[in-house]
Amino acid sequence: MDHPVWRLLDELEHTLRQAELWQATPVPVEALRSTQPFCCDTLRFEQWLQFVFVVKMRALLQSGSALPANMAIAPMAEVSLAQHPQLAVLLSVLQRLDLAVSE
Repeated sequence: MDHPVWRLLDELEHTLRQAELWQATPVPVEALRSTQPFCCDTLRFEQWLQFVFVVKMRALLQSGSALPANMAIAPMAEVSLAQHPQLAVLLSVLQRLDLAVSE
């Protein structure tokens, strides 16, 4: 798919893989049923990015549905991944995603 947000999602996946934050095995289905923001009670932030955010955003794009407005995921990454050596690269991708979706 040739959509700027799709390309940024691909870049996010690549960046998470490079940072060794992409998980090979799926999380338990129960963990995805959380009602908390970012599934913070059942998933680590990087798991939420992989198993919830990327999946849902790609599904929205494929179906032609409206994307969320005023998205702000980068601040959560700043807090959740503060000690990760690849934080700057991840923040760059997430900030561009936040902007692309919010425009």
